[in-house]
Amino acid sequence: MISVTASAIAKIKDMMRQQQVEAGGLRVGVIGGGCSGLSYKLDFEIQARPHDQVLEMDGLKVFIDPKSLELLRDTTLDFSDGLNGRGFVFINPQATRTCGCGSSFSS
Repeated sequence: MISVTASAIAKIKDMMRQQQVEAGGLRVGVIGGGCSGLSYKLDFEIQARPHDQVLEMDGLKVFIDPKSLELLRDTTLDFSDGLNGRGFVFINPQATRTCGCGSSFSS
């Protein structure tokens, strides 16, 4: 299971309103690529796919496919708006190596 911080949930809901996404939720996934081998992927989707794990946090639906769920187990998705940069941050205890920008990892 993954967790999403209150600041990330607020930002995601704000983005959904701005992009006029009225139904569905956030797809969180892992794809091949990036300088460390795997990259995080975030998208809005209307509905879950077959076999997805569907989590609901503070009214936000999060869809995760089974393969990504294994790589994201116990991960926290946060949103940072501080001096060190602005954006979504994955805190993944399964990552054995990450790239400098934090958008790719290996496990």
